[in-house]
Amino acid sequence: MPNRLAQETSPYLQQHADNPVDWYPWGPEALERARSEGKPILLSVGYSACHWCHVMAHESFEDPQIAQLMNSLFINVKVDREERPDLDQIYQLALRMLNNNGSGGWPLTVFLTPDQVPMFAGTYFPKTAQYNLPAFPDVCQRVAGAFVEHRAELRQHSDSISAAFKSMLTAPVPANRLGLAPAEAFLAGMKEGFDPRAGGMGQAPKFPHPVEFEFALRRAAGRGKVAGDTDSLHIVRHTLERMALGGIFDQLGGGFARYSVDANWTIPHFEKMLYDNGQLLRLYADTWALTKEPLLAKVAEETAGWILREMTSPEGGYYASIDADSEGEEGTFYVWTREQVKSLLSDDEYAVAAPHYGLDAPANFEGRHWHLNVMQSLGDVAQRIGRPVAECESLRASARSKLFAAREKRVRPGRDEKILASWNGLAIAGMARAGSVFGRPEWVASARRALDFIRANMWRDGKLLASYKDGRANLNAYLDDHAYLLHAAIELLQAEFDTGVLAFAVQLADSMLARFQDQESGAFYFTSHDHERLFTRIRPSPDNDKPSGNGWAALSLVRLGHITGDTRYTLAAEHALRCLWPVIEQHAGAHASLLMAVEEHLDPTRVVVLRGARAALVEWQRDLAQRYLGATIVLAVPDDARGLPDVLDKPVLPAVNAWVCEGVSCLAPIASMDELRLTILKSSESA
Repeated sequence: MPNRLAQETSPYLQQHADNPVDWYPWGPEALERARSEGKPILLSVGYSACHWCHVMAHESFEDPQIAQLMNSLFINVKVDREERPDLDQIYQLALRMLNNNGSGGWPLTVFLTPDQVPMFAGTYFPKTAQYNLPAFPDVCQRVAGAFVEHRAELRQHSDSISAAFKSMLTAPVPANRLGLAPAEAFLAGMKEGFDPRAGGMGQAPKFPHPVEFEFALRRAAGRGKVAGDTDSLHIVRHTLERMALGGIFDQLGGGFARYSVDANWTIPHFEKMLYDNGQLLRLYADTWALTKEPLLAKVAEETAGWILREMTSPEGGYYASIDADSEGEEGTFYVWTREQVKSLLSDDEYAVAAPHYGLDAPANFEGRHWHLNVMQSLGDVAQRIGRPVAECESLRASARSKLFAAREKRVRPGRDEKILASWNGLAIAGMARAGSVFGRPEWVASARRALDFIRANMWRDGKLLASYKDGRANLNAYLDDHAYLLHAAIELLQAEFDTGVLAFAVQLADSMLARFQDQESGAFYFTSHDHERLFTRIRPSPDNDKPSGNGWAALSLVRLGHITGDTRYTLAAEHALRCLWPVIEQHAGAHASLLMAVEEHLDPTRVVVLRGARAALVEWQRDLAQRYLGATIVLAVPDDARGLPDVLDKPVLPAVNAWVCEGVSCLAPIASMDELRLTILKSSESA
């Protein structure tokens, strides 16, 4: 008989609806039962595409004996971390505190007192002791025993955890404390941690870290008093090229997997997440704009194609993720045997594909399968087999097409079809920017349609909702939802100016200020003021797999302030930066998004306003879009736009004119594209 999770919209929770565990979703019913019965809570947090979440479910949660043990000892609560990032952030922090700053991850397994205070935490626990981990049933019995026998120690422990969370809240510093020293420390640390051979940061497992590379790309271009940095450009370009040739990138279908289990980007953890691909699409487009490297354009096109083909709902919003597993195994959908490939390709096609994709080398996946990586360039393959490069390119294309078609007939990994406001924000920004850079109006149209979907279905009476599935929008939206969508709206305005999008950006910003900003300190809480009361309330500052909500909020507010001329937004950003400055100084390497906001606060965002007839604006807009401008916003405002803020309401002259504004001052109108380039592109062209 299904448990309570059968009524939830989350595909992850529904996956556990037939477990013999007496699961509750997080909510008043579970919390009240824990308090009334004096039972501890077993909180299990995961997500649909999580491989080890599935492993733990199959091993333990589907086992009737283990389920009986869990039901007798605990109130069991299952949470989708994608729907409830508020709970996930709190208890991931608790995990690190309890385990002396050990690493977190999923599945997250936390044992709580009836008052939601964490007692013990870990990630994956096996059914029987292995991997240097205790058996999950033993962990359950020990924690339950400690809860009964050591109440006094647990109360002291609760007080220390609460004190540790409170100590993370910093007070604002004077405005003159803000400076560029942490940015220099960040770059120095990035250069030290860079893998010069394979690219990326550190060793295995290796993650993309797109927000960090975005900061490095801005430094590569340089601006104002900050000179372009060739080392930073090499770090970004080399990393993106190595990722593009590796197995973390789907060589047949496009799109990036979550991370690489090795240092060389060869074998990924096969799940594909919307938020990774949205960020990476934008980063590849921007890096191409600076370097014009053809490989980067190819990857951007195939990633955008994957988002359109596999991640776009009929209504226009973007789906969340694709699982790592199919047919009960990780990677089954993606890997090959030599015999499978040979049976599909002609001899000529195989002669190119085998050395190009590494099929002539030993198996790279579990000793018996091949996951496709680009092991030899087509130039090297052409020289090796004595054929022209153009012919090899044609054979590679036909081989790739056949392999993709055959793969499409396999049992597909599951797709999590909920639509998350925050992740859609990252994807909208990526599609809008890439569409603008590469002159692909269909990508921009997709971004606009996704934003329209959110406005129509997830924006209710001036409040944003976090998640949508099966016709239902629910859950109070979080800081990230507002900050990422605000950033996306500003990106979309640059690709296709629309006063309705600008109005929505203002609504999002006003909601964020009213509902999330701490009026005393200036920083933003992750949850709104009217959110349910949890164990603690955090103001997140570090970047993780996604930008910090505070970082993207501050950066977007700085930019919105300069677009609208409304100083409320720039002042709010300054207050947030002043509050978080102590942690930025102490841990510069974790705060790339906040460092970008600091730089645009100290050296104000440049706004280029183009005015003229719609048709005449296209050439100017396209010219600037193909150049990487970093902290510059370009808005092509057509002559028929109405209700504009004064900053954008420039006179419409017979020909296209550009106004270049920095801070509160604008240069005289510029009527020549060549003169405009000389005015604003010097630092970019010298990078």
